Amino acid sequence: MLISRNWLQDFVDISDISDEQLASDLTLHTVEVEGIEPLGSHLDNIVLGEVVSIEKHPDADMLQVCKVSVGDDHLQVVCGGSNITQGMKVAMGMLGARVRWHGEGDLVELAKVKIRGQESFGMICASDEIGLGDLFRKKEEKEILDLSHMDGALGTPIRDLLDLDDVVIDVDNKSVTHRPDLWGHFGLAREVAAMYKKELKAYPFEEINPGSESLSVKVKDTDLCPRYMGVMVEGIEVGPSPEWMQKRLAAVGINPINNIVDITNFIMTELGQPMHAFDADKLHSADIIVRSAKKGEKIIVLGGDEYELDKDNLVIADKKKAIAIAGVKGGDDSGVTDVSTRIIFEAANFNASSVRRTAVAIGLRTDASARFEKSLDPNMVEVAMQRAIALAKEVCPNARVVSNIADDGSFELDQGPITLPFDFVNKRIGQPIEKEQVISILEHLGFTVDNGGDALSVIVPTWRATKDISLPIDLVEEVARMYGYDNVTPQLPAFNIERPGVNALRNLVHTCRDQLAYASGYTEVYNYSFTSPEWMAKIDVPVDNLIELENPIAKDRPYLRGNLIPNMLVNAEKNLHRHETLKIFEIGKTYLLDEEGELSGNGKERLPKQDTYLGLVYAAKGDEAPFHHAADVVRSLFSHLGVEVVMQKREAEAQMIHPGRYATIMVGESQVGRIAEVHPITQENLGIPYRTAIVQVNLTELLPHLSEKSSYTPLSEYPSVERDLAFVVDASAEHGAISMAIRGADELVVKAELFDVYQGEHVPEGKKSMAYHIEYMSRARTLIAEEVDEAHAGVIDMLAKEFGAEVRS
Repeated sequence: MLISRNWLQDFVDISDISDEQLASDLTLHTVEVEGIEPLGSHLDNIVLGEVVSIEKHPDADMLQVCKVSVGDDHLQVVCGGSNITQGMKVAMGMLGARVRWHGEGDLVELAKVKIRGQESFGMICASDEIGLGDLFRKKEEKEILDLSHMDGALGTPIRDLLDLDDVVIDVDNKSVTHRPDLWGHFGLAREVAAMYKKELKAYPFEEINPGSESLSVKVKDTDLCPRYMGVMVEGIEVGPSPEWMQKRLAAVGINPINNIVDITNFIMTELGQPMHAFDADKLHSADIIVRSAKKGEKIIVLGGDEYELDKDNLVIADKKKAIAIAGVKGGDDSGVTDVSTRIIFEAANFNASSVRRTAVAIGLRTDASARFEKSLDPNMVEVAMQRAIALAKEVCPNARVVSNIADDGSFELDQGPITLPFDFVNKRIGQPIEKEQVISILEHLGFTVDNGGDALSVIVPTWRATKDISLPIDLVEEVARMYGYDNVTPQLPAFNIERPGVNALRNLVHTCRDQLAYASGYTEVYNYSFTSPEWMAKIDVPVDNLIELENPIAKDRPYLRGNLIPNMLVNAEKNLHRHETLKIFEIGKTYLLDEEGELSGNGKERLPKQDTYLGLVYAAKGDEAPFHHAADVVRSLFSHLGVEVVMQKREAEAQMIHPGRYATIMVGESQVGRIAEVHPITQENLGIPYRTAIVQVNLTELLPHLSEKSSYTPLSEYPSVERDLAFVVDASAEHGAISMAIRGADELVVKAELFDVYQGEHVPEGKKSMAYHIEYMSRARTLIAEEVDEAHAGVIDMLAKEFGAEVRS
């Protein structure tokens, strides 16, 4: 957003403040200034000249050789302008001037050149070639800027001739998105006056004397349009704006169009309140209705573009059709033209969210919508209308109000009061500020302050009450920024330095990840937390207890996962067609609708249970017992965690599970996981070519069992002795039961590790061979051979009695 220093000067005296100081203070106190630039800085070496003579170029049909007087000198210039005439006063670019050819590309410094054999000492310029396109509208690309109406000695710098003594301040729009009051010069002048404790001049306007003609305004929804005002004016003579108004608009980057349109743009830029003007004779009635658009309703806006609207868009309409998109742009059919003599000025306030949604939906953002989106003060509507009528009378002497002042809507602003404890201010700023200074800062910003002793009672001005100021901390920010952040002594906050608490679950996750990746050779996968009902149907798992998302990121995955395994089986199906072995794991949360979890943010309801799980999937070509491989990985992991684990055979709980290869993972009396093989039918339905083992461990449930154990167990001072034992038992015998029995057979047994299971030749039908590494150790002494032999014999005797085992030789 561009701000004119001279325009600010109209409302507050800043003649004693340098441009650099003003920009710096604005950045520190109010808005971020991206740059400052003297308005005529691009006009160096461009002066007023007069075309003395014109001759046809001897070697170019489209060029002419001119003599241009710039006072004492006559310069030869080759020119291609189609409108150049003898005696015309022009903008003469002297050698060293910087211009843009035909108004495009980068700046080029003029030098002496030969054009088709004729020397040229500069350039006769078009308005867009020297950055004056906003002030002097071009009619065609090569049109020469005609300055014949300008008084001044030849050779006078154009900057001086046009009184371009202004300085333009470039404000970053992002720094004022929360400040609707700063989108105009008057609002920014109010801030400048508060910064320097200067007097703010009153905004110029005059009361409107209504006429006798009837003009009605009806707002259908005051939530979407809190206020709409219209006034009819006749005696209008559309033409160029006064030079002072054109200069003001051009300085801030707005192209002057005609006196009526320029008035609306002028007020928008000065006050921050957008306005619009309709040609009253083009309307079908003097009845204006603010309503929602009809589904499929179309409107052609100024400039000729057509938009299709729906019921979520607000429009301004007469009794027949829409004449403007509310808060965005006016309609082309009702726009002011050179022949307009009666107009209706519109000033309104629209709901910020409604304007933003409409602008985004139709892909049209304008200077007006950018301001309405910030939540403007409805009270500015009347001020803007009064200013518009006064300016219309100034630029059109015959203009007069001929209608009533139509004003409809309903609004109420929350202006407080806000109670501001004085110690609250100093604690938040971190530095003591005198109460009188706090009051002075707030009053200079337009707040009404009542000193109640230990606390202030503050009334918020209307221009800050739409969305900006509502809490005591907002007032603290006002005091702090005007006091000056650079005046606050920086200091580190006082706090105790304490070691953060141990996050046991995070440590467990890291341990599992390291052990599986580095010790077991598994690859970690990361899946989305969403699952597909079609895939769940393939594995015969219902989705009734899954949480369905209202707005899923993928339409084919509308549910939150309740289990890691289904999505991991997707990984298996995609990879096993290209690889013969799959070893993957995933650690993540699951979401269960029918189980309660932690309290929600409001502390009244509980969230769905969201435990952290570890999932494993293993499959390999030719491996007909993947269950045993997965079991070994689980035992290795739990051994590393220092937890004794037992796998107990259970009946399959789901159709996707192999009925004979399913077990729960137990730690003591607690179930912390499951291990299984996928049912062959499910495996076939999924398109997985090999037998597949799956594991899921609830790390959240496992965590308490880890915390009960020491994180460090000293190594024994005495050596252990290992014996291998192979025996034949019934095929129905379970490793879990046998392993537990071996470890309980003698106090010297510290470990029993299964390393082989065999069925086949030399083993009777209905039997199987199982082989274990058994480790014996005492923490009190070094064992002798006889002690180990005795303990080992006891193990063999126990296996024979309890499991009918026969030792293989």
